[in-house]
Amino acid sequence: MLNSLREEPNDALSFFRQLKESGFKHDIQTYMAMIRTFCYWGMDMKLDSLFLEVINSRKECLGFEVNDLFEELVEGLNAEGPNSLVRALDALVKAYASLRMFDEAIDILFQTKRFGFGLSVLSCNYLMNRLVECGKMDMAVAVYKQLKRISVIPNVYTYGIVIKALCRKGNLEEAVGVFEEMEKAGETPNEFTYSTYIEGLCSYGRSVVAYELLRAWKGVNVPLDVYAYTAVIRGFVNEKKLQEAEMALLDMEEQGVVPDAFSYGAVINGYCNMGNISKALSLHDKMETRGIKSNCVIVSSILQCLCKNGKACDAVDQFSSFKKKGIFLDEIAYNGVIDALCKLGRFEEAEKLLDEMKDKRMTPDVVHYTTLINGYCLHGKVLDALDLFKEMKEKGLKPDVITYNVLAGGFSRNGLVKEALHLLDHMKGQRLTPTTVTHNVIIEGLCIGGYVEEAEIFFNSLENKSVENYAAMVNGYCELGNTKDAYELFVRLSKQGVLIKRKSRLKLLSSLCLEGEYGKALKLFEIVLSLGDATCNIMYSKLIASLCSAGDMKRARVNSLQNALYLFDDMKKSGISPDIITYTVMLDGHSKNLKRDRLSSDTRRSIGEKRDPSVFWSEMKEMELTADVICYTVLIDSHCKSDNIDDAIRLFTEMIDRGPKSCTLGINDNSAKNQR
Repeated sequence: MLNSLREEPNDALSFFRQLKESGFKHDIQTYMAMIRTFCYWGMDMKLDSLFLEVINSRKECLGFEVNDLFEELVEGLNAEGPNSLVRALDALVKAYASLRMFDEAIDILFQTKRFGFGLSVLSCNYLMNRLVECGKMDMAVAVYKQLKRISVIPNVYTYGIVIKALCRKGNLEEAVGVFEEMEKAGETPNEFTYSTYIEGLCSYGRSVVAYELLRAWKGVNVPLDVYAYTAVIRGFVNEKKLQEAEMALLDMEEQGVVPDAFSYGAVINGYCNMGNISKALSLHDKMETRGIKSNCVIVSSILQCLCKNGKACDAVDQFSSFKKKGIFLDEIAYNGVIDALCKLGRFEEAEKLLDEMKDKRMTPDVVHYTTLINGYCLHGKVLDALDLFKEMKEKGLKPDVITYNVLAGGFSRNGLVKEALHLLDHMKGQRLTPTTVTHNVIIEGLCIGGYVEEAEIFFNSLENKSVENYAAMVNGYCELGNTKDAYELFVRLSKQGVLIKRKSRLKLLSSLCLEGEYGKALKLFEIVLSLGDATCNIMYSKLIASLCSAGDMKRARVNSLQNALYLFDDMKKSGISPDIITYTVMLDGHSKNLKRDRLSSDTRRSIGEKRDPSVFWSEMKEMELTADVICYTVLIDSHCKSDNIDDAIRLFTEMIDRGPKSCTLGINDNSAKNQR
């Protein structure tokens, strides 16, 4: 019956399905009848679906193995011509590859050799591309190297895929060799091939080289599309070279390649991640004036950046503006503005947004409810948070560990210790295990709320304390301004060979410096180095900055500056190269504290004449460190205060000529202003 319906493929498929639904057990012959029909009519998608059905069914259901079907395909379709056979085996390889059954797909690929024919290059490309996307680069390259052996001639996309695989492995030189193979084979690279290599360079932090190559290729009319430029832009953004990314965006337009939302979005997201929201908004406006429609990914990034920078009110206004422009706003964008409204204490509006989401057929999930619960907790509205928690469960949403952590932190900050502990038991009842983070939010929450004794009791009740738990206790003491206990706990741990995480060490270091405990700060630093962490560039810079600031106090001036200089030298001896921030701090300290009219000649000699600003400046140039606006400003200020106006003007002119980057260091607008 199926064979007789060959001229009516849809009727044949309908009959095939009806038989299966009525309990008829198809065998190899009935499947072969359908495969012949699909091959005859070129119904590739139906063929793919049929093979997926066969592979996903167990032998018990079918009564035969897929290998048996392969043998039948070769025997039964060979007589009908190689085109039908190749089409069927292509579909079988694609089905295996789509299910990540790569060994089986490769086995089919190489079995064809013994039957005297090869598969189409399209199915080989599909298999190789799936291997690359699943991280199996070596297998993809191995398939490529065997193609000629199985009578498959690579095409331009085959070469592009293997270049992508080699680039992702980091074998960039070998990837260049593929271009040479293409040339010998008489195959001309296309946009995909060139773009793939450029993307590979960028993924290994070589965006500058990729951009130079892109410009060189563009200069000789190599076909390059928007994807190649976007790859370079993303590479620069990942390397935090945002000015270069923006320059590539501008160059793209000048070369007649029209940027899209992905090109602009990469740079906008980069500025958002750096906290430079004014630049992100400026670029967003520019994008829209170019007629490029924004999208939910870009606006979500902007909203999140505004919230992180304490501009919740602006986030709400921007959200309204985006809505009026007709930009589609997804669940992430809504969550961003709910977070902003919570920070502003506008909970009624935040809850209305949940209803608005439902009207737009978006379902508020655990993340949206957790954001709102967190807002209530931060404003001390614990009962409201608990009511929302209950509502969330009534709606069939299962709270996750993050939800419980948020609620536990809220209880703790408000001194509700019993409730927090009860919540831990409730978590276990829901088959959720309290994590280290759960314990830490309780410890730090109690300290923030001023309940240090309760925090200590809870901390001591933990059976298996982790390093993170100790760090939370140190953080808690610092929050209370109790640097004495924080420092003593740190020292006690260090004697046991335990070193708390870097973020907590920096918090303690900052607290000690703020209280003028420079002796303890230096001791902390020495302990950190003795325990093997000699890579903390940030700790060096922070402590040097604090010591230089301490120089403002007349009694401590010389000693603090000497310690700062000692640390600076020690940093270099340890093999750690000072960065632009460290040099800026040293120049600033010199400017404030080594004025000739304030220190005696003996004092200057004790500190060392070799510490003249020009020495630091020369060292920076030797290390090829690019000074930013802040660094230039500090040095110009130093020259002005020393009445070296000519040197100040020379540096100012140099700064303008070089166009240094004020955002190179990831400093946001506010901190840059403070440092100036």
